[in-house]
Amino acid sequence: MNRRPELQDILAAAERVEPHIHKTPIHTCRSIDRLAEAQLFFKCENFQKVGAFKFRGACNAVFSLSESEARRGVATHSSGNHAAAIALAARRRGIPAHIVMPVNAPKVKQDAVAGYGGKITWCEPTVESREQTVARVIEQTGATFIHPYNDERVIAGQGTVALELFDQVSELEVVIAPVGGGGLVSGVAIVAASLSRSTRILGAEPREADDACRSLQAGRIMPAVEPHRTLADGLRTSLGPLTFGIIQELVNEIITVSEESIVQAMRTIWERMKIIVEPSAAVVLAAMMRGQLDLQGKRIGLILSGGNVDLEALPWC
Repeated sequence: MNRRPELQDILAAAERVEPHIHKTPIHTCRSIDRLAEAQLFFKCENFQKVGAFKFRGACNAVFSLSESEARRGVATHSSGNHAAAIALAARRRGIPAHIVMPVNAPKVKQDAVAGYGGKITWCEPTVESREQTVARVIEQTGATFIHPYNDERVIAGQGTVALELFDQVSELEVVIAPVGGGGLVSGVAIVAASLSRSTRILGAEPREADDACRSLQAGRIMPAVEPHRTLADGLRTSLGPLTFGIIQELVNEIITVSEESIVQAMRTIWERMKIIVEPSAAVVLAAMMRGQLDLQGKRIGLILSGGNVDLEALPWC
């Protein structure tokens, strides 16, 4: 049974993953500040290894395994960034990685998993197919399952983003993180609750994949509606019991944004900041620019979760 990680777990994760990860930079942009009428500090996890924050949680989980567990390898299911992160973390530890991927996963993410040595098994793009397929893989291999987000080791690893952010930027009044399965925003919220209690934690998700918002409103997990129609492929997953409980308690609000605003925010970051982010990362700026939040003049941290984009299929082309 997964337990909720605490600050000490995240501190331990930071020590465990420090030899393997990048400490990612904070970028600012005056022209975007003027558009947002606020001071924005972008935590650039698009510069993380595998191009996404997911390497933090994957690294912590893989390097937490005992030697006997590690020898049997690891298994997971993911549409991309977590899959690549597990594959690279496993390669660094010298163990097999069995990755179940939906057939519609972006090619750039398929190629990344294969490039890191992950052994891919394909499934249909449904939660049921993912879970059934990974169960078969585990039965055949004896590998240890590492859930993409509903795992205390993964959440603790993702929380190291916030340890860095609060160390790099003082007096943040708000932090906005993308929400898919909820591992990132859960880790960030746990750190904030201990180290920066006055900081509001907001989640951002596509309106076309608004299960987290609906779940908070209903008081129970509301699964993501399939088929998914959002460009933000990394945010198509439903919350897990562990992440839902943390978000219920510690996250102040979930903001939903349109597909058009995601594309516009993504393009704004590319054009104004000269950095590459994927649609799942752009939701945080889309939430900021929606104009319905009273954030004028505030110091706001935005977590740019990743930068893995299929350059052959840019959304504005």
